[in-house]
Amino acid sequence: MVIKRSGVTEPFSRTKIINGVRKACQGRPVTEDALAQLGQRVEEAVRATGSAELTTHDVGLAILGPLQELDLVAYLRFASVYRAFDSLEDFEAAIAELREQTGRTGADEGDRGETGAGSREGDRGPGGTAQVPEPAAAAD
Repeated sequence: MVIKRSGVTEPFSRTKIINGVRKACQGRPVTEDALAQLGQRVEEAVRATGSAELTTHDVGLAILGPLQELDLVAYLRFASVYRAFDSLEDFEAAIAELREQTGRTGADEGDRGETGAGSREGDRGPGGTAQVPEPAAAAD
């Protein structure tokens, strides 16, 4: 069971986890399969605590680790809501923390080393090669 901030208790829902993370992954090169695997990892972590009740805070903590491994931009989006960022300094501190953990510099900021600069969902084909969209047919 999950205790929400309002005090209401509801059953843990892997679907709710996946839907929440999906929002953070919008426009990122994250597959539905990867989201499903993340949901499974979070559920396993939550069940492994052995606790019958957890807070939404506990569930959020269980999401952050796997999401950081999945996509750094999605992680920052999720963390900004979860941790209630309210200033640029909050983002800067989170980015500095990520850089320290991953050994990244400003040159490879934004996870571009893995997804390609300016990549959008659907821009990559098999093997990670860039796909150029076909031009739209001209209307006669």
